[in-house]
Amino acid sequence: MSRLKALGYLLAFITPALMPVSAWLAVHTAQPNLATWFPLFFLFVLLPLADYAIGRDASNPDAAEAERLDRGLWFRGLTLICLPLQLALVYWSCGQFQNLPLAWNGQLGWLLSQGVVSGVLAINVAHELIHKSSKLEPLVGGLLLCSVNYAGFKVEHVRGHHLHVSTPADASSARFDETVYPFVVRALFKNTRNAWRLEAERLRKLGLSAWHWRNELIGWSLVTLAFALIVGVAWGPLGTAFFLAQGLTAATTLEIINYIEHYGLERRRLDSGRYERTTHLHSWNSNYLLTNLMLFQLQRHSDHHETARRRYQALRHYQASPQLPGGYASMFLLALLPPLWKRLINPRVLAFRHRQPAPL
Repeated sequence: MSRLKALGYLLAFITPALMPVSAWLAVHTAQPNLATWFPLFFLFVLLPLADYAIGRDASNPDAAEAERLDRGLWFRGLTLICLPLQLALVYWSCGQFQNLPLAWNGQLGWLLSQGVVSGVLAINVAHELIHKSSKLEPLVGGLLLCSVNYAGFKVEHVRGHHLHVSTPADASSARFDETVYPFVVRALFKNTRNAWRLEAERLRKLGLSAWHWRNELIGWSLVTLAFALIVGVAWGPLGTAFFLAQGLTAATTLEIINYIEHYGLERRRLDSGRYERTTHLHSWNSNYLLTNLMLFQLQRHSDHHETARRRYQALRHYQASPQLPGGYASMFLLALLPPLWKRLINPRVLAFRHRQPAPL
């Protein structure tokens, strides 16, 4: 990997910087309510345009380079620093929600903007960290998820989603021709329920009650409650309400991305009754360079599901994987418009299915 590309991951910090920029615009321009929508305009209008202008990156590290990258402290440090940044940003944002001179439409813009930014900074980075074998990185990932009140993702994603992806048992895998809105409602409810079920099953195997103190979701819930109390003491009940609402918005953002990542893809059943193993053929891939740098290569999702512990900087591109026609920013907007989404993506799903050989 070139030094320029390694430095390119610093672009991930553009996303949290959008909130202070938005606050500055709200104070120093004549349109404070419009200014709070600037982060969304940047992420879903300007970023897709820049994505298409810059283009794709299909380069892969060789085996020796991949091993070297896996040991790189630079890449780990970039993800770990997201925790203090996220906590400080959310705390500050809760106060700005009340202090900025905003009408209801400006407050809505601020809430949605912070929620999407938290989805990128907290959940996306947590998604990278919770798969790692060290003690520190999953801990940081869990704390990031507590900042958006979605700690169940730490349990369900690793022990549920990765096991059942692209099968009917997975709430985060969208069925063919399914619309995003009912999918998100189902995913938010079922994934939270499944996380508690999985943790209860783990404890039962140890001969412990589901409400034993070793239930990690109880611990994470207490951390989330502590965050909410800190915000409440500092900014009052409205600040707490904003904290919880931005978390729900972040979780919704995550599930829309899940919709994009697995829409219409299926693992086929073998004669044994089991499903074929998960490979790079069971997630949508996108190789647009700019959004991959800004999302720590989340868009190389196909390789992530084949090799979940591979670090973001070493994720590989597979041309055989189903390929999205754009980066996640443009696909996100498209998913919110179901007729356009289905018109563009459904033929790709069917064409990809037609190309696949029978499972072994």
